[in-house]
Amino acid sequence: MTRGDTAPTRPRGGLADKRRAILAGALTVFARDGYTRTSLDAISAAAGVSTRTIYNHFTDKARLFQAVIQESATRAADAQIAIIDRHLTKVVDLEADLVEFGLAFTAPTAAEHAEHFALVHQINAEAGHIPQPAIDAWQETGPLRVRRALAAHLGRLTERGLLEVADPDRAAVHLLLLISVADPSYRGAVPTREAISETVAAGVRVFLRGYLR
Repeated sequence: MTRGDTAPTRPRGGLADKRRAILAGALTVFARDGYTRTSLDAISAAAGVSTRTIYNHFTDKARLFQAVIQESATRAADAQIAIIDRHLTKVVDLEADLVEFGLAFTAPTAAEHAEHFALVHQINAEAGHIPQPAIDAWQETGPLRVRRALAAHLGRLTERGLLEVADPDRAAVHLLLLISVADPSYRGAVPTREAISETVAAGVRVFLRGYLR
């Protein structure tokens, strides 16, 4: 193979590397500063590329933000769906297994997803200033996909006669809200392990009061 044959592969690899660097740098900056306060200059510094390179890949900040949240949400949702599948595929003791699932699902955010959930916090804080297509893309690739996966398992538990769920999607929303450990009054403080356990166990008991057959 001649040098002329191998030359075309280099730009493609370089472009892919630059795109990954842009997305990683943009995730860091968007998660830290939010959408409205973030500048492309800050992203170019974090990514180690020029602003022209960013424009070449993503056209503008809105499209870059949409690509960032979509990719980040996909990774986080994959991890959450894996937890759902692992804990709810073979349910033996309904309450105990749901509590175990809740504890795994609400465990302190893994380091690889910390920036994603920081970005979600920024989205919630300034949703009115973020382009709607970006919010729609985040919802579809992240929260809605996770909710559908959980709803499917709740539907199967209903088919087994363990639950009485007429609307699995709504039941999934209820379960996720009931096991949530988020409390705005703590202003970002991390709940203790005991508080998480108590919240999840209480949430599962309330869920079963409404949906246990």
